[in-house]
Amino acid sequence: QVQLVESGGGLVQPGGSLRLSCAASGTAFSDYTMAWYRQASGKQREFVARITSGGNTNYVDSVYGRFTISRDNAANTVYLQMNSLKPEDTAVYYCNAYRVVYGIPRTVDQQWGQGTQVTVSS
Repeated sequence: QVQLVESGGGLVQPGGSLRLSCAASGTAFSDYTMAWYRQASGKQREFVARITSGGNTNYVDSVYGRFTISRDNAANTVYLQMNSLKPEDTAVYYCNAYRVVYGIPRTVDQQWGQGTQVTVSS
């Protein structure tokens, strides 16, 4: 139901910052749990951050305190503010969306964006 388009990636020096955006189109954005994943070269895609429809957030330990996920339901957009970036943060970052209905995650209908490249290098 929802289509996702990421933007905001690029090349940044270690210690720098980037803000990724994920613009959603379709229906009922506010009902979706939104998440960011990343995939480094030669590695599997890994979870980075998640924000529920109620605003609760979760982060992978490696980014806790440096990254902040947020959402603007009026703008149908989820953000990932990335501070104190490290070379190991280099990856393609993907936006993910799914609904929770009666307490059950409906991952069968989850959507993915096309990804945006983040490169942290001096």
